[in-house]
Amino acid sequence: MSTTSAASSKGFFIVLEGIDGSGKTTMAKKLIEKLNSMGYKTMYTFEPTDSEIVEVIKAKYNEYRDPYIDALTFALDRLIHVKTRIKPLLDKGFIVISDRYFYSSVAYQTASGAPMDWVIELNKWALKPDLAIYLDVEPEIALKRKVAVSSRFPEFERIELMEKVRSIYLDMVKRGLLVMVDASRNIDEVYRDVENFVLSRISSRPIS
Repeated sequence: MSTTSAASSKGFFIVLEGIDGSGKTTMAKKLIEKLNSMGYKTMYTFEPTDSEIVEVIKAKYNEYRDPYIDALTFALDRLIHVKTRIKPLLDKGFIVISDRYFYSSVAYQTASGAPMDWVIELNKWALKPDLAIYLDVEPEIALKRKVAVSSRFPEFERIELMEKVRSIYLDMVKRGLLVMVDASRNIDEVYRDVENFVLSRISSRPIS
C-alpha cells in the first residue's frame, strides 16, 4: 500500500487503528508507560492532527464535505505530520505511537463512498509503519464505551457507517496490512496482546 518503510530509520513506528471506542488511546498510553519504563524514548501522536488544515475544513467548509474532500484533507495533514513530526522523531531513535494513520482514511473514506483504490493511491507515499495493530470491536460495544466521551468527528459515529468501516478494517487484516487484536475483552487482556506484539517486533529489530 505504501512504498517507503519506517524500517530504514533509527526508531520504531507503531500505529493503532480501530473504530472510535475500540481503546486505541488507552492502549497507546499504557504502551508509552511500559516502553518508557524500559528506557526507550517514546512519543504519542494522533491523526487527523489538530493542524490548521483540518480545523479550517471542519469550520469553514463543513457543509461541503464529502469523502473526497476528507480524503484529500487528511492526506495533506498526514504528509505534513510525517515530514514535521513522525520522521524527525524516528530519525532521533524514538518509538512513535500514532493513534490512527492512513489505514483510517482507507476505512472511513471508503466506507463513506470514495473508491478504495483511489484512497490507497492518494496515500501511497505514506511512510509504512513497523507495526500496525487493528483493535477489533463491534460498533454497538464501541458506542456504549463512548457515551460520556466527546468526539472530534461525531459524523463518523453512525452505527451503519461504523459497520462498513469495521468490514474494511477486517479486509485489510486479511490482506496482511494490519494485525488484529480482539478489543471486546477487558483492558488488561487487550493490552497484554498489544504489548506482546510490540515487544516481539521491537526485539526483532533493535532500535539505535
